[in-house]
Amino acid sequence: MSEPVSDEPVGQLELVHAFSGPMPTGVSVSHTGRIFVSFPRWGDDVPATVVELRDGVEVPYPDERWNQARGTDDQDALVSVQSIVVDPADRLWVLDTGSPMFRPTRPGGPKLVRIDLDSDTVAQVITFPPDVALPTTYLNDVRFDLRRGDAGLAYITDSAITGPNGIIVVDLATGASWRRLHDHPSTKAEPLSRFRPVVEGRPFLQQPDDGPPNPVTIGADGIAISADGSRLYYCALASRQWYSVATDALADVSASADEVAATVIHEGDKGTGSDGLESDAAGRIYFTAYEHNAVLRRRPDGEYETVVHDPRLLWPDTLSVAVDGHLYVTANQVHRQPNFQQGRDLRRKPYALFRTRIDAGPVLLR
Repeated sequence: MSEPVSDEPVGQLELVHAFSGPMPTGVSVSHTGRIFVSFPRWGDDVPATVVELRDGVEVPYPDERWNQARGTDDQDALVSVQSIVVDPADRLWVLDTGSPMFRPTRPGGPKLVRIDLDSDTVAQVITFPPDVALPTTYLNDVRFDLRRGDAGLAYITDSAITGPNGIIVVDLATGASWRRLHDHPSTKAEPLSRFRPVVEGRPFLQQPDDGPPNPVTIGADGIAISADGSRLYYCALASRQWYSVATDALADVSASADEVAATVIHEGDKGTGSDGLESDAAGRIYFTAYEHNAVLRRRPDGEYETVVHDPRLLWPDTLSVAVDGHLYVTANQVHRQPNFQQGRDLRRKPYALFRTRIDAGPVLLR
């Protein structure tokens, strides 16, 4: 008897690196092809929360000292990094949550750190006041527009699990920062009555081993900026809906909360829960599709298409478009962690970094 027909992959997925240690989240590629990866401190033994991949070796970056924080409020070291992003000027920015195991933050821990790739040294550290990085804040991902102001603006998602979600805007020249869309409905996780995700055939819920399952409450997570810089796209991890907001409104420190909220557009139902978003210079928006082991994108004409679908994409997490015309994506099995599996760790190493050719470059607003 012949074997049953199986699921067919879509697109070509190339393995860049296999990780035998802690689970990775963020990835970014410099304009010269250097690859950087982050490892938040979520319970695994994490020797370095940021590394550079050099000839297949994970090397602490920018060095070992910066990866050895003395506490969660250490502003001179990296505490627990969720995301790293190479900006349009080919500088690496490190987004430090200051929140190992999603614990409450303390001033000095949550920060945005700029590293000069020519000298491999830290050139700028931006910390946040306690009314911007709240005790509940979890700094998730960041995008840049270097054309605004004297040195550009950064936009950061706050995906707090138990507190208000929102977007944080940072003036890179002064280090000043402010919250936007604070606790706005578009930034919040949806309740189980409207969003019940299923990954690998299992409901994706918080599954404590001593009580009933609870909904995942992670809000504003993925973030992407339009090719012209006029709109910022974002989505909650626990939702199939996505939204955009006018960057003019985010950047205007005098704009009221209502004025900013008036520029929010519901971009529709993308058909999947997403962890990461990304954009390219051709005006396309990419979504990880963790329910479907896939990466999707919306074209400028509004139509959606599958970029890649592969059974190895077990929880596609972060996306990064590189100048080499590839889309990079980490796959880290988030859904197999013990807190989603009634205390059982179902992750199987290695975790993976893949790439697929998209024949477009990154959005470079400079």
